[in-house]
Amino acid sequence: MTETSHAPSRQLPAVEKETLSFWTAGAEGRLQICRCEGCGRYLHPPLPRCPDCGGDTSPSTVSGRARVATFTVNHQPWVPGLAVPFVFAAVELVEQPELYVFTNIIGCPVDDVRIGMAVKVAFEQHGDIFLPMFQPLGAADAS
Repeated sequence: MTETSHAPSRQLPAVEKETLSFWTAGAEGRLQICRCEGCGRYLHPPLPRCPDCGGDTSPSTVSGRARVATFTVNHQPWVPGLAVPFVFAAVELVEQPELYVFTNIIGCPVDDVRIGMAVKVAFEQHGDIFLPMFQPLGAADAS
């Protein structure tokens, strides 16, 4: 986890009841995704009711493993102090097909990012907010 002690160089999310666990579970090193209590479908972004079965939903801890589904390399510093270039990606979590988290890829040169690359969650802390970022899954993590 990366601790930031200065003002964030990125815009922080608005935390709402449905998103609270997604933005704060990183304090315990966990990635939490909304899941239907009835049919078991994961939903992200979170919803209070499942669109498939109408069941109630609640936060559920997932593995934090994913694959890069698509990405872009950004060279524009969208807010003052944002380091460029950076990778913005959609990663597909291993728990369910088409379960995407939009995030940054960290921990490697931007030119090394590839579609299909295995990644794992890492959190960037800003006060009580833990932004889920993803970094390459190393050989030691693959087992």
